[in-house]
Amino acid sequence: MATSGDRPTKCVGTLDGHVGPVMAVRFNVDGQYCLTCGKDRLVKLWNPHTQMLIKTYQGHGFEVNDACASPGNSTFLSCSADKMVIYWDVASGKPIRKYRAHGQRINCIRLNEEGTVAVSGSYDATAKLWDLRSSSREPIQTLSEAKDSIPAVDVSDHEILTAAVDGHVRRYDIRMGRMYQDRLSDAVTSARFSNDNNCILAATLDSNIRLLDKDDGKMLARYEGHKNTDYKVDCTLSFDDAVVVGGSEDGRIVMWDLVKKTMLADFKADSSVICSLAYHPSKHLLLSASTGGKVQVWAPP
Repeated sequence: MATSGDRPTKCVGTLDGHVGPVMAVRFNVDGQYCLTCGKDRLVKLWNPHTQMLIKTYQGHGFEVNDACASPGNSTFLSCSADKMVIYWDVASGKPIRKYRAHGQRINCIRLNEEGTVAVSGSYDATAKLWDLRSSSREPIQTLSEAKDSIPAVDVSDHEILTAAVDGHVRRYDIRMGRMYQDRLSDAVTSARFSNDNNCILAATLDSNIRLLDKDDGKMLARYEGHKNTDYKVDCTLSFDDAVVVGGSEDGRIVMWDLVKKTMLADFKADSSVICSLAYHPSKHLLLSASTGGKVQVWAPP
């Protein structure tokens, strides 16, 4: 369990390289590297521990909204307002494949644990599944139950989670061919499975983050204190599921005890919106990205 000394509240570095807003920051699977995506149409690969820029990837025509590294670190995916998903070769910096089936901008991208299937969520109110082992550029499945934009998706084992502006989180059991949905109080802009896969964490545009039981949709906890009414702002969990972390539109980062629901930390990170957060998969290390273009590395003081 995290103690007060474990909370990553001290800025120990910045990743400077994008011009304009940074849309997302994501650790790779083992937390050794991270990817950042910008309104400047670029994806950058970093060593966040040394703040070293390793490579820049150029290929999108509009802002890049999200990225996701593959388990082997040799490839990654990015998605953009240009309606395209690009599957990249890390070393060469060149696209392996480009996918163009969405009708509107693509908000988010995630990979399954094996790195074989990607899931993208779009402003066109669909989520699409892509088989990366196939040379086909067509999706293997389209999930079209959402009635509005899908700002966030997550993948765990044989399940896919979508968050939609229509106020629903939807969980798809791909193996059983079933869909379960839970209606929340407002537009859902961020959602993810907990690391133990028992719960769903979801952020809504009424400045609330909710913890739901994955199986029955029952609300287990609610976390308040941040500001989130207009923008997509990430919520996430520490690797041990002990701490809930939320960004805020006034530049703060807020942390809560998952079980007790008490606020553990509340600190100013930037003057602009903290839109993206990434928690290290095995250490108390946090990355944040803002619409002001700042990417920061946070560690325990």
